[in-house]
Amino acid sequence: MQEYWGKPVPAFGDPFARAVLVGLAPGAHGSNRTGRMFTGDASGVWLFRALHRAGFASQAEQRDKNDGLILHDVLITAALRCAPPGNKPAPEQLRRCAPYLREELAALTDLRVIVGLGAIGTRAAYDALSNIGYAFKARPVFSHGAESQGLRGRRTITLLASYHPSRQNTNTGVLTEPMFDAIFTRTRELLSLSAF
Repeated sequence: MQEYWGKPVPAFGDPFARAVLVGLAPGAHGSNRTGRMFTGDASGVWLFRALHRAGFASQAEQRDKNDGLILHDVLITAALRCAPPGNKPAPEQLRRCAPYLREELAALTDLRVIVGLGAIGTRAAYDALSNIGYAFKARPVFSHGAESQGLRGRRTITLLASYHPSRQNTNTGVLTEPMFDAIFTRTRELLSLSAF
């Protein structure tokens, strides 16, 4: 029997990343077990395959924290740091974890693109950016591939929304691999266009 991590799960990836992925929360038997974001469950299988195809991950496979996986120019985090009961975060839980996401985003001095994985991840990213001084023309409406720009001084960060790679979405065809790949192709395009 494998011992569970069972603690808040920290962000994982490149500390100098220009792109950040914001998910919902650690999966009860994925990140909560392995201690690494999106590792050990079906969502992670989809995510790391897509990141590898886009050149953001050194390998497509993920098993545990010691599998040798390295992320390039991307950091993965979540709106919530602990696995919520029933995989449904309460508003109070999201409020309590919000400062951690704000601090992470504020610390990334080269940040250019945030991919919100699911409506909750996208909303948490928008709220965090707004709280650290980024102005948006309007509150983003969630839809797969939707883009919004936040501006602070001369700096712009693009918020790109994606369906979450959950089994609920991937098994039903709500999210397909070409749709998911398009998100990371667009992320690459936005990174190539961005400059101060």
